[in-house]
Amino acid sequence: MTGAAACLAGFDGITVVIHGSSGCYYYPTTLLHAPLHGTFIVEDEVIFGSENRLTEVVGDLAGKGERIAVITTCVPAILGEDVRSMLQEYDVLFVDSPGFSGDIETGYQKALSLLAPAVDPSAEGVNIDGVCLFDPFHRGNVQEMSRLLTMASIPIGTVFCRDRLEKILHSAPFTLATNEDFRSGTGEYLGGTLGIDCLRRSFEIMGDYFPQSDIGPVEHELVKQEEEMIRVCDKYLRRFDPPGVVIFAGASYAGFAARTLAKYIDADIRFIGSRNVPVESRFRTGIVTGLGDAAKYVEEYNPDLVIGSSFEQSLLKDQAFMGMTPPLRGSVRLAPVPLAGINGSLFFIEQVLNACMDCKQYRL
Repeated sequence: MTGAAACLAGFDGITVVIHGSSGCYYYPTTLLHAPLHGTFIVEDEVIFGSENRLTEVVGDLAGKGERIAVITTCVPAILGEDVRSMLQEYDVLFVDSPGFSGDIETGYQKALSLLAPAVDPSAEGVNIDGVCLFDPFHRGNVQEMSRLLTMASIPIGTVFCRDRLEKILHSAPFTLATNEDFRSGTGEYLGGTLGIDCLRRSFEIMGDYFPQSDIGPVEHELVKQEEEMIRVCDKYLRRFDPPGVVIFAGASYAGFAARTLAKYIDADIRFIGSRNVPVESRFRTGIVTGLGDAAKYVEEYNPDLVIGSSFEQSLLKDQAFMGMTPPLRGSVRLAPVPLAGINGSLFFIEQVLNACMDCKQYRL
């Protein structure tokens, strides 16, 4: 349900209604920080049916110029209500996406498929893919990739999923991914943007696909900033041993974190706990979706650094921690910081080194 809401609420021109209880509304609202609407069904609607409540909410929103999307949650799905027939007098996009039907990526893909994105052969540039409101770094990723594409004189197509609704039918023929866990599958995939090596390959490919582009400025900044990152990491390693690391995150971000730390600070990547289906990796990897399993792996591998969410942070004693995946509680996040692009790698290394140094100094 949250994945479906993250997809649809990212488009300007869609009004999203969560059909369920108050808890089903407040959970995605808290994580996505997006304007959602809810039916807030209670015991009476569970017993006597929720049609009146649903049509009341949708009726109030109809006629305001935006497409309405209704996302069902567990209770209406278990009751077996024919929500589609309840709303037949309204032009509504219906997404049957209760929590038990899959993970956040499943809901995201299901909602996106109902929007039927299409490539416009006349559209210029490259789409920015993998932008999901659930991802705490999505705003920074969009800004960073927009900056680099503009620097290379490559037009920006549709941003999936953070754009105007009408642009979904006029996507560019080519696509560049940020968080690959949320790929749209629209356009020809030209590469990813997580990590210096990956970014370099992607821009080299785009240089071939876009003859009018000038990737030289991006390549120059890549060399310059990677040299600075290596200098800072070498300085860290002169003072401290490489950390043992356990990572809990989606497969795309977890892989980026592991590759980056192994390359630049010789980190011992002891385990990756993927929240979704993991990709092929040279690191020891497994699916971890429960706090009990996370606790088991933290105890087993005894890392110096844990990367994950507030859930994993609650398990730690004196290990260093960096937040990478929701929920991230107990801290204020205002600036649109990225993980993608050049600044994403710089930010990530900066956060890791500061967390490790603060922890070591505290122990001393």
